[in-house]
Order: sequence, then structure tokens, then C-alpha cells
Amino acid sequence: MNRILHSFVLETGAELLKAFRAPEFIFPTLGMPVAFYALFAIMLPGSNENAAGLLATYGVFAVMGPAIFGFGISVANERDKGWLDLKLAAPSQGFSYIGAKVFSTLLFSSISLIIIYLVAGFGAGVALPQSTWAMMLCVHLLATFPFILIGLSIGFTCSGNAAMAISNIIFLALAALGGLWIPMMLFPQSMQTFAQFLPTFHLSEIALFVLGATGERNIVYNLMCVGMMSIGLLIFTAIAWSKQRSH
Repeated sequence: MNRILHSFVLETGAELLKAFRAPEFIFPTLGMPVAFYALFAIMLPGSNENAAGLLATYGVFAVMGPAIFGFGISVANERDKGWLDLKLAAPSQGFSYIGAKVFSTLLFSSISLIIIYLVAGFGAGVALPQSTWAMMLCVHLLATFPFILIGLSIGFTCSGNAAMAISNIIFLALAALGGLWIPMMLFPQSMQTFAQFLPTFHLSEIALFVLGATGERNIVYNLMCVGMMSIGLLIFTAIAWSKQRSH
């Protein structure tokens, strides 16, 4: 146990050091969500009326970047360089490797969320009960895990160059088509139907439900969809992980 814990601490320190030395990762993942939220919730005329609802959806958007890019591109690059084979040679190293990346992702997701919450509260005038803020934070942080699985799937199956392109495409597609930037009710019916197959749509619906936003929502259906999608992603990731370890 001590060996595993020591390995985890070392891996976590290395992950954080690597992230802080990569401003090209930190600034977009932390800056883009809050910039988009400030634009659509504060700067545009009449945007303050929907500032609380946008907080729910942009919170999901905020946790996507650290998860998809932090795992997809990072793992793929480490595969290309042969580092992943070395780190997965021992069982404790494999656990520590994934655990450290999860911790780093949750840390950066938390920072991104706190920045957006502060902008929403002080800049957009969003006032919520403390219990709602806490539940919203829990929902947004839990929303990180499906995107971690997406990132791992990309990292275990793609080369470094391909992972960068695919991660960007998936990131933008999930955000735009899942209704994170623009309310889904403004989309054509065909796009609303397609959104039912995306985790971003269901995660944003769950966040809106916690917020108490108006509108009919089937929260049980949303939870079931996220659960089934997560299980499917977990199975795919486990298969890719198994192939990587046996390589």
C-alpha cells in the first residue's frame, strides 16, 4: 500500500508540474469556458436574464477540456514515446498513472468551475442558495468522468498527431451539438433528437434540473442515458487498456 501511495504521489506531482509548464494547455482549458460564459451571460444585450441557466451548461463545458485534452492528447503522446509501456510495466504504476491524471483533471476542472462561479455570482448577478451551489459543483465534477473515459479512449487508440485533431473535433462537436453554448430549444427538431445520443446534452439537463430551471425534464431518463453511455465508454476503455498492457 505504501509503495502504491508513494508512486501515486510522485506521478501526481509530475502531472501537475507538466501541466503548469504547458501554458498552451492551461490558458485554453481555463480561459475559454469563462470567456464564452462572460460573452453570452454578461456582455450581450439581455444576456443576464439567462445567466443562471448558462451557468449550468457552461459548467459542463468547463470540465470537458481538462478531461478530453488532458487524457486524449497526453496519453497518446506518451504512447508514441514509449513512456506508457514503461509506466504500465508494474500494476502499482498503472494505477498511479491513471489516478494521477484523474486527480490533475479534477483539480483543473475545479479551478475552471470556481472561476466561472465567481464570474456568475459577481459579474452576472447569479444568486443561488448555498445548497444549490454545492449540488451544482458536485454535478459538474461528476460530469468530468464520462469525458475522462472519452479522453482515455482517444489516448489508447490514436497516435499523438491524430489524437490532437480527434480531441478537438470531439470537444467542439459535443459542446455545440449537445446544447452547451446555445439553448437546445433553439435548435431544429432533428438536432434536438440527435442530441439525445450525446452525454453533454444529458449532463447539462441534469445540471439544469439541480439549478431548478423551468421546463419539463425527465431526470431519471437523463441519468440512465449518462450511466449507459459511461458503461459503454468504460468497456471500450478497458479493452483498449488491456490491449495496451499486453502489447
